[in-house]
Amino acid sequence: MSAAPGETPFVRLMPTLILFALVVALGVQAMGQFSALQDAANAQLGLSDFQLTLVQGLGTAIPMLLLSIPIGILVDRTNRLRLMIVLTGIWTAGSIGTAFSNDLGVLLASRMAAGVGATGAMTCAISLAADIATPGQRGRAMLVLTLGKVLGQAAVFIVGVRLFTLIGESGLWGLEAWRGVHLVVGLVSAALIGALLFLREPPRREMLAGPGAPFRTVARELWSRRGFLIPLFVGQIAVTMADASAGILIAPVLSRSYGMAAAQTEWVGTVLFVTGLAGSIIGGIAADVGHRRGRGGVLIGAVFFSALGVPAGLYTVAPDVTWLGIGFGVLILSGTVTGLITAIAITVLLPNELRGLCIGAFLTLAGLIGFGVAPPLIGAISDAMGEGGKHLGTATAWVSVFVGLVSCIAFWIAMRRAPASATSEPV
Repeated sequence: MSAAPGETPFVRLMPTLILFALVVALGVQAMGQFSALQDAANAQLGLSDFQLTLVQGLGTAIPMLLLSIPIGILVDRTNRLRLMIVLTGIWTAGSIGTAFSNDLGVLLASRMAAGVGATGAMTCAISLAADIATPGQRGRAMLVLTLGKVLGQAAVFIVGVRLFTLIGESGLWGLEAWRGVHLVVGLVSAALIGALLFLREPPRREMLAGPGAPFRTVARELWSRRGFLIPLFVGQIAVTMADASAGILIAPVLSRSYGMAAAQTEWVGTVLFVTGLAGSIIGGIAADVGHRRGRGGVLIGAVFFSALGVPAGLYTVAPDVTWLGIGFGVLILSGTVTGLITAIAITVLLPNELRGLCIGAFLTLAGLIGFGVAPPLIGAISDAMGEGGKHLGTATAWVSVFVGLVSCIAFWIAMRRAPASATSEPV
């Protein structure tokens, strides 16, 4: 696709977009790596199912709840590159801190740091990518970032689990294998900070009130779009609940229900990568094609794929590992498509001064409900069903199917209430 007059060719944007995608990838891996290795860590730490889901759920939810909106406001009003560097440092510290955790308190604090740093840096990356690209290039720019997210999810298993196997019982610099993996992720993340120092802050596009507008004005603009934003948030938060549960609990479900050790779960990373790659491409095309159909068309793909994710939520009660893998892949595919479309919808249907705030608000709610409610809820249901956590798969399926239905209905409502453009009057 050729560039429009005055538009920078997309190929020239790729080096910067790839660097932003690497930020997203390493942040996602740092935030999710403990999930794949939690049983190995727990063999040493001796935590209950509820404590593990507390670390995985509230360990992400609490910092999101407290800091995502302030970070989103900073994204809209300050130098985003400097903020991204700080946040990268925070998740780096969280990953290294995980490697040296010896009790629940230190582990929880380290996972909090990894969560807030990674999600905050992702907010920065979305805002920056939207401003180095024009609206006509934005779908492709968001696709590159989504590929970074996919790479990070896959790296948890393909890189992290393989590294765990390579380190083995011999350890790394005196650390057990699960600790060594987190240390390596932290050190690689630290190296990424140096590359970010060479970038410059891009000018902001599509402003209404401007970055220095009084917060009262920004809040009024946000409130006037509530009919669109509330169902959009509900839809994607429900998807996040299913995706977060899948990423956090797939390893223990495979271990307990299907007898698979951590070293046998590398295929999960392949499924994450392939379905995530396909979902990124499908989501970008679906958003661009749908957007050309007029008001709300950008969300047509979100409605369809959220519906597809409902039966896929039964993957944890599949009769064998093959069917589990298929269902898991469809669920991740659906989540990738809806996540990308939601990000594109925010960047093309909201003015610039609302984007960081909206992403921050979404991350707050996603952290509180998606990560903070769903995994602990599943863990509590599993514990209540007894038999030493053998029913973790059944509890996961119940929650996943329910939130899938909620997401489909919410995206349909958001599609009907979407504004025509970023600067048009709200519906």
